[in-house]
Formats: sequence, C-alpha cells, structure tokens
Amino acid sequence: MKLVLAVIQDADAGALVRVLAENSFEVTKLASTGGFLREGNTTLMIGVQGDRLEALKSLIGQTCRARTRLVTPGVPMGEQGEGMVPEPVEVPVGGAVLFVLGVDEFVRV
Repeated sequence: MKLVLAVIQDADAGALVRVLAENSFEVTKLASTGGFLREGNTTLMIGVQGDRLEALKSLIGQTCRARTRLVTPGVPMGEQGEGMVPEPVEVPVGGAVLFVLGVDEFVRV
C-alpha cells in the first residue's frame, strides 16, 4: 500500500475530489498554504494499493492542469519612490506535486 500526498491548487480541489470519488479512491482533504505565490492550496491524502497507483496519477494529471497567471511583483523597499512601475509577470500555476510514501501498516478501526 502507498500513501500519496498530492499538493494542488485550491481551484482544482473540488473537481479532483469528485473524480477520485467516482473512481473509488478515498481521500482526506487538508487546507494548506505555501508555494511561490503564498496562496492557499489543498493537500490530499490518498491511500492506494500499489496496482492502482498509476491510475491515480493519471486521474490527477488529467484533472490538475498547469496554467499561467499574471501577478504584479512587489517592489523592494529600497526602490520605492524611484518612479518604477512594476509590470505584471506571467507565472506558471496549477498542476500537482505528488509525494508517494510506502505504508508499513494500514488499520481501519
């Protein structure tokens, strides 16, 4: 058995949880924060048998698409007042980061 920790964007969480439930994957959803934009994201804990791991990764890959977003970078304190207007920068967001961990024992009480 494996434990998959999937860190995804909040925007993808509802659709992914629905798709996983439709495919008989049990999921625990945790709110988390981090990453480059310091925004909220979602961490899913998913227990999966080894023979279903590839199917799980495929569903996550199909549902959590990478995309780009425009963000305005913050101006460092030393440069304020110099007349510089920060321009929006396009950055990649979305997709998923997966951590696959071995499980020595699984007990349902």
